[in-house]
Amino acid sequence: MTYYTDLFSPETYEAFSKSDRTISGFRMRHKNLASRVNIGDKLICYLTKLSRWIGILEVTSKPFVDDSPRFYEADDPFAVRFKVKPLVWLEVDKALPIHEPEIWNGLSFTRDLPPNSNAWTGKVRGSLVRLENEDGEFLEAAFFKQEHSGRSFAYDVEAYKKYLLPRVRGEKKDIPVSVPTDEDSEDTEIVAEQSDVRESIKIQALLADIGAKMGMKIWIPRNDRSRVLSECKSGNPSILERLPL
Repeated sequence: MTYYTDLFSPETYEAFSKSDRTISGFRMRHKNLASRVNIGDKLICYLTKLSRWIGILEVTSKPFVDDSPRFYEADDPFAVRFKVKPLVWLEVDKALPIHEPEIWNGLSFTRDLPPNSNAWTGKVRGSLVRLENEDGEFLEAAFFKQEHSGRSFAYDVEAYKKYLLPRVRGEKKDIPVSVPTDEDSEDTEIVAEQSDVRESIKIQALLADIGAKMGMKIWIPRNDRSRVLSECKSGNPSILERLPL
């Protein structure tokens, strides 16, 4: 039996937590690494951004490829998958911070380093990195102990919420975006004269014109829409009522 890392972002942690927790997925670039993992091996799960150990999953199948939506509503990138059995899965406030002295001093790759060192991070820069049995066994025991004790560790809740913003799929990574909703107030304080058009309205109108000429559908925040359309030179561009993420 071998231990491997399984990295979760706050977003994928939340998605997995809300699922039946029987499938763990990895990106296609991990396919070769996944082929080394055997039934009975264990995935030690780590939460990025918060630097916390969050759980342990026992592998119950060989890897398989399945891109059906599971962790994303569409175009799910975590297509290399294992069936797993969660042995321990901790809530965010119960997850074990790697800098907690008991954890830091118990791991072979951190115990001899000063707390402000980054020399240990190579172990958690990617998923399916093999851990020494000593470290895997230590963390497994720590998980079961924590599950029993239920000790809480403070974290910045507001910062964590920002990690859960809607994301737009980029070529190399997903980018968090803040999208105004139709419920946002449409009352805007007008500082300039009515004959003046805010620079941002002009820019939005120019972008809408470019999009229309490229044959795209256009989304404009509702509280700006009438003013932007009045500045558009492309006539009546095709307008989206909702922005699809």
